[in-house]
Amino acid sequence: MALFSAVNIVIFWLIVILISSLKVVRQYERGVRFTLGKYTGMMEPGLRLIVPLIQTWERVDLRVKAVDVPSQECVSKDNVSLKVNAVLYYKVSAANKAILEVETFGYAVSQLAQTTMRNIVGEFELDDILQKREEISQKIQAIVDKDTDPWGIKVDKIEIKDIELPDTMKRAMAHQAEAERDRRARITLALGESQAAEKLAQAAKVIGKEPAGLQLRLFQTMGEIASEKNSTIILPVPTELIEYIKKLSNK
Repeated sequence: MALFSAVNIVIFWLIVILISSLKVVRQYERGVRFTLGKYTGMMEPGLRLIVPLIQTWERVDLRVKAVDVPSQECVSKDNVSLKVNAVLYYKVSAANKAILEVETFGYAVSQLAQTTMRNIVGEFELDDILQKREEISQKIQAIVDKDTDPWGIKVDKIEIKDIELPDTMKRAMAHQAEAERDRRARITLALGESQAAEKLAQAAKVIGKEPAGLQLRLFQTMGEIASEKNSTIILPVPTELIEYIKKLSNK
């Protein structure tokens, strides 16, 4: 009876050990296997067996990860202080390198992106930073992707999300934009006056060729005024009469 119980206990523990040795690797994961602390290969998706006490493994997710790059204090090339934050998209291309070459690869990628972003932003002036976000993002991505390649990391994209300026700089830019709009409005008004003067000169030449046209235009103007302002009295005076009076006064 005691022997039977001992056999049952042994069988029970063998079953427990066998179950604990079975590992499921999902389709979007890879397993990095170690035997007595030494790297001994990759574990592909599916049901895999690990020898207890002798083998261990690390699970690595191969899906694209989005990492928020915290807001960084940066100084532009023209010595303007600003805060910049971004989002980083990366994935693990070689699971064994991500485990063997760097400790906590996600944290390492985030720190590298922060440092690189500060350095690259410092190479541009404020106007270029505001207008060339795509160019700056591509430059940061190229550097981070190159530096993380030995870690088995592929950086897909980096996007600058927000650029925060000091309040004094915001007010200065608002004044500049207002002055620019005022300048454009004045130029448009002056251009309109110039074009109107050209059209009036052309109309005067046409009317000057036909004296009767001037009288018709006068009657038209009188009709328009009479229809809108009935209390207004118009007394048309020929310009020739005014010129004649001037000549008499000069004599």
